[in-house]
Amino acid sequence: MKNKHIILGIIIGLVASTLGLLLVLLFFGTGNSLPDSLEIAINQGVFTKLMSMGAILNLAAFFLFIKRKEDARAQGVLIATVIVALITLIIRFI
Repeated sequence: MKNKHIILGIIIGLVASTLGLLLVLLFFGTGNSLPDSLEIAINQGVFTKLMSMGAILNLAAFFLFIKRKEDARAQGVLIATVIVALITLIIRFI
């Protein structure tokens, strides 16, 4: 049962990171649309920075689960944050 909650936390963390990235692109993007802003961010080399800023929503999800005493889901969100960090590092240095 605990594994199910951890997997749910990972999914919530990845979705929160994706939504955060979209919000960052909406606020800080210079293109006319999301795909344009994404392409400009990749070409200018700031995509990984935007990805990192998008992961801030994981912080809210993590503390929400801690406050509700759902430690397994909070653990899943933490794992998702580490996954996003690793993906960011791989993209940055390749």
